[in-house]
Amino acid sequence: MSHHEHHLVGEDVPAGSTAAVPPGVLKRAIAASAIGNATEWFDYGIYAYGVTYISQALFPGETAQATLFALATFAISFLIRPLGGFFWGPLGDRLGRKTVLALTIIMMSVATFCVGLIPSYDTIGFWAPTALIVLRMVQGFSTGGEYGGAATFMAEYAPDKARGFCGSFLEFGTLAGFSLGALLMLGFDLALGAETMAEWGWRLPFLVAAPLGLVGVYMRAKIEDTPIFREIEAHGEQEPSRKAELRDLVSKYWKPLLVMSGLVVALNVVNYTLLSYMPTYLQARLGLSTEQALIVPIIGMLFMMVLVPFAGALSDKVGRKPMWWFSLIGLVIAIVPLYHLMATGFVGAIVGFAVLGMLYVPQLATISSTFPAMLPTHVRFAGLAIAYNVSTSLFGGTAPAASSWLITRTGDPMMPAYLMIAACVVGLVSLFFVIETAGASLRGTHLPGTPESEAELAGLRLEDAARAPA
Repeated sequence: MSHHEHHLVGEDVPAGSTAAVPPGVLKRAIAASAIGNATEWFDYGIYAYGVTYISQALFPGETAQATLFALATFAISFLIRPLGGFFWGPLGDRLGRKTVLALTIIMMSVATFCVGLIPSYDTIGFWAPTALIVLRMVQGFSTGGEYGGAATFMAEYAPDKARGFCGSFLEFGTLAGFSLGALLMLGFDLALGAETMAEWGWRLPFLVAAPLGLVGVYMRAKIEDTPIFREIEAHGEQEPSRKAELRDLVSKYWKPLLVMSGLVVALNVVNYTLLSYMPTYLQARLGLSTEQALIVPIIGMLFMMVLVPFAGALSDKVGRKPMWWFSLIGLVIAIVPLYHLMATGFVGAIVGFAVLGMLYVPQLATISSTFPAMLPTHVRFAGLAIAYNVSTSLFGGTAPAASSWLITRTGDPMMPAYLMIAACVVGLVSLFFVIETAGASLRGTHLPGTPESEAELAGLRLEDAARAPA
């Protein structure tokens, strides 16, 4: 048995060194992380693209009022996410990444599947919106553990020198899931026509979530927990309890949590305004046809998918911070002109959206390599899940509703653009305080990229050397 296999089978203390991960295992770890993200975003895709049908079927009242209800219901799942983060995060740091990720993907896909089974408002009255709200809450709760867990899992498996590249596939999964959901809704819409879609056709994409989830569970069951987690487990360095961990997070790691939250504001206001709200905006505010309003973001997202792995790989060479500087400054300068370009018509909308997407990609591609590296191993999952989800629920998931409300209040269709600029400024301020971690190891219980972490690493490497067969 080779030295590498010896470590992987874990007959002695598992190696935290990610160099000990064979390429096949690394690929499976990346795929297992990405599929949960894809499933979650598949659900957002079908929800964002089917919102008019969903609201007609499950909510009472006029179309406009029902759509507002449906968008508010979309926001509800975000408000529950921090609770999910507080629940799953500490669990993932104590029991391991893998267990939690298997549970969250089951909950998520079952809830999405069940949305497709809710009887219409005409059939069961107020139980229809109530059921939708409950299922959205289950989705939000599971997502609270899903994203932080998947990013942690991915980052802890990836080699230090290629963490940006490996991590970018998580976001590739995000865009793939969203595009698949959007394309399915659009495909059924074109194939079945509006009347059939309103009657029962909108339900079909939701039912696809079940097989997606099963594939995810299978892939996650087949892979061991991350080498870095197994290392602190072997050393008995996990947090003793949820209370102790949350206390540690607040007292010792409040600064990276705050910095991360600021970056998440920029990231997610841009994200949800671009991906979730854009079809509604293009149709309602700029007067594009339904099909055109749905095609623009799909083209933009496919373009972004092509760029994401390249941006991830580039961040391994130049660092994460230069990528974020470029993205945030570029967006602040270009958002208003690009919104004006989108208002010129269908072609302008495609070009404007694609350029916005291109400027946003350097942030998107480096989330899963930047954020997990901002915290040490024993509090990584919880810290990431909590900071990411609290910030997302306050600023990200509410962005579509806030944009809509601001336009109605002011009569200015440029409001979403101003909201995005404000969020990018928050991100720029936070970026000043980020420690560059490209190429740094994530092993151990100190903040990656700091002198303390380097000292601890030296000790861990001595242990590795002592354990390696001569």
